[in-house]
Amino acid sequence: MELANTLSQEGESKGGVLAHLERLQTRSRKKFQEPQGAQAAESALRGKIVKLRSLRDKLRAEVKHHQARVEASVEPNQTFEVSEQEVLERKRENVKAILQAYRFTGLSGKLTSRGVCVCISTAFEGNLLESYFVDLVIQKPLRIHDHSIPVFIPLEEIAAKYLQTNIQQFLFSLCEYLNAYSGRKYQADRLQSDFAAFLAGPLQRNSLCNLLSFTYKAELSGQSSMFCARLQYKDITRTLPTDVTVTYQGMDALSTSWEEQRASHENLFCTKPLHQVFASFARREEKLDMSLIY
Repeated sequence: MELANTLSQEGESKGGVLAHLERLQTRSRKKFQEPQGAQAAESALRGKIVKLRSLRDKLRAEVKHHQARVEASVEPNQTFEVSEQEVLERKRENVKAILQAYRFTGLSGKLTSRGVCVCISTAFEGNLLESYFVDLVIQKPLRIHDHSIPVFIPLEEIAAKYLQTNIQQFLFSLCEYLNAYSGRKYQADRLQSDFAAFLAGPLQRNSLCNLLSFTYKAELSGQSSMFCARLQYKDITRTLPTDVTVTYQGMDALSTSWEEQRASHENLFCTKPLHQVFASFARREEKLDMSLIY
């Protein structure tokens, strides 16, 4: 009986020892496995962190690239708008300065809400003649809002050549054309009004007054003859003709003295204003009349 109890106790003791060893092994295994699990979890987290950082850097790069594109597209336009406004302001001030500097030469004007309205007053030999206006809009590009320039003055051509690049030259060139036209018209008007007695028939002229033709009476040694004159102004910025033709109206051949007279008339028409030429004819007739009296 005692032997049985001893064996039983020994079995229990052995079972207890074995169980205890198994528990120790299990604990040891758990302790060994727990660091491995933690390391795996830590490694997985580190992998996620690396991926997130990589995604963050990628997004940052995309944002910077997008911002650079936006700045490249916006800033030049803003700079262009500012510089354009500055250019327009400078042009406005430039026109104002031109008008102030040349107000005694026929150019005047006033600033408007759109830009500036320029008045061009023409003159010939100190006589004030017609005035014309050009209403300019100071913007990009500069443009003409309204004007009173005659249709036969090449305004569009002058504007295309100078308006966008040199507004001073645009105004000066326009003044040149208008003054020349007014000067030619003034001479033709004076011929018709002051020296109609010399004309045989009406003076023929076109709207630009750059082609005139008329028949007139000339005196030489108490004799009178009729001449036909044709004056052409190929350069419409001039007040004197470029081509002059004077022909004798009659069947008989001209004598040497009359031929000299005709040639001298051509020269006079080329070098002197029309009304001045006829004023000289009138003085000659007066001298001739006075010589006949005395």
